[in-house]
Amino acid sequence: MTTDNDLILRLAQPEDCDVLFELIKGLAEYEKLSDAVTGSAAKLKEHLFGSKKYAEAILAEVNGHGVGFALFFHNYSTFLTQPGIYLEDLFILPEYRQKGIGKALLRKIASIAVERNCGRLEWSVLDWNEPAKVFYRHMGADILEDWQICRVTGKELKKLGIGNG
Repeated sequence: MTTDNDLILRLAQPEDCDVLFELIKGLAEYEKLSDAVTGSAAKLKEHLFGSKKYAEAILAEVNGHGVGFALFFHNYSTFLTQPGIYLEDLFILPEYRQKGIGKALLRKIASIAVERNCGRLEWSVLDWNEPAKVFYRHMGADILEDWQICRVTGKELKKLGIGNG
């Protein structure tokens, strides 16, 4: 585990977007999805800090170097009639894993959810990522086997959105 003096968790700032985007590319590589990364640090900066903020990020630093992040945004539960937080990504560089950083990031997001009176904290995990599943269960998460993610992107999204779908 890193010592408290080594690890700093802080809300990302506009000047962190290059580091965050490099970490995002590291996540994509880990998930074998590098080809899916089509964005940029500039777009990330616009969406995190522009006139309309779509998400928030927490940067994990060890000795002044970005080693991990959590990116999240609010969702809403109609059944609970409460806001929630959806954790889009949590990633730690491989050489910094098993040091308590992931646990610290997840706890930080949970504390934000509690502070904001959210009804739940949710995220997805790839079915092959057994180390992550073990970690998430250890942290108290239920993995909902009976729910599947639905996604529409690219041409199909445009087709659906303009009424030709």
